Amino acid sequence: MRAGSRPLSPGWIQHGLFFVSITVIVLGFAWYQKLKARKAEDIECACEDDEKPSFWQTKKVLINNHGFCSLMLTFPLYAHIFYPKADKQLVIVEKSDIQTVNFEIKGMTCQGCATHVEHEVNKLDGILRVAASYELGNAVVEFDNTKTGIQEIQQAINSTGYSVTNKTEK
Repeated sequence: MRAGSRPLSPGWIQHGLFFVSITVIVLGFAWYQKLKARKAEDIECACEDDEKPSFWQTKKVLINNHGFCSLMLTFPLYAHIFYPKADKQLVIVEKSDIQTVNFEIKGMTCQGCATHVEHEVNKLDGILRVAASYELGNAVVEFDNTKTGIQEIQQAINSTGYSVTNKTEK
């Protein structure tokens, strides 16, 4: 397994909504504190000029933090752009050599996970079509059984860090 390719454990994912909620609350509170109007009681002397805030207390840092958090929270929506397109050559295959197998996969939690599985399986010779779905927890693979086999495909899926729990031929 490659470094950084291990999926998040189900326990971590269950807490994902909690972490997203905390992030939204903290950012919302920070914006509220920065933008709220100051009351006369909060200002000791109205004749004093406010001193310039430190860099870490500026709106620029708050905007950058907000942007970074937004990018990280939406990463599963655009993760597929980091995978190169697998250009497949047109290959003529005997219809009797084409096999379709449904692999049930444990651990996929987003579209980035499904894209990762598709990318790894497409590296194998003889793969005609791969359709992975994190919602259904499966990957349907159509392949030429003279060039690759079910075992190689299962190993490719397992190498992503997700695990094949069941496979059925269609």
